[in-house]
Amino acid sequence: MHMHRLWLRIACAAMMAAPFLAKADNGAALQAAKRGLAQFAEHQQAIRPGSAPVDFPLDITDVGDLKQAKVSHGFEVYTVDPKELLARGDLASLAKPTGEWRFVISLHGKPIGLATVQQVNGRYETVAYGASVLAKDVDAAMAVHGNSVRSNLRFIRIYQARADLLEVDRAKFAPLHSARESLLLQKNGNQLVEGTDLLEPLRAAVKANIEAFR
Repeated sequence: MHMHRLWLRIACAAMMAAPFLAKADNGAALQAAKRGLAQFAEHQQAIRPGSAPVDFPLDITDVGDLKQAKVSHGFEVYTVDPKELLARGDLASLAKPTGEWRFVISLHGKPIGLATVQQVNGRYETVAYGASVLAKDVDAAMAVHGNSVRSNLRFIRIYQARADLLEVDRAKFAPLHSARESLLLQKNGNQLVEGTDLLEPLRAAVKANIEAFR
């Protein structure tokens, strides 16, 4: 991850129920993602033409593939305060926006990774690329559970549990790859889980990870 961020630095130097693409600032975040990808692609093709190294942040075989890569749909990252998670029981009401956006990067219509966009000195900038597994997982889950504009979905990352969830219709959750591994769930991204069924596994993961860093 540090290497991925380094590559990018070289290249570049609400309402709770609001849909991913409805916020006024999404336009600026989207433009930042497109601008960043163009700069990243140009720089990478200049310094490392040919086969992509094994630790390249996007899932491509040749750096030249970046010429055809495109910024696809985006979503804001929501999170849950671990103290509130341990004390209260409604995941949907606990989730708050972080201000960070992530955009799926696609090649020939298939996801190859995510661009992370944050505000830097008051301006949106792409700050990292990577997470090809998550990109494929969340893209597939959104296709299954989302309405035509994905306004019924929210992406929730619970950092202290190392778990990503896709909230559907403010009622149920699709556990994504990290959540399935961290919480030992026998589910896939096509299957929905009640929020109440996730509380105890999430709390246990939060407690274990907090204890591990003390």
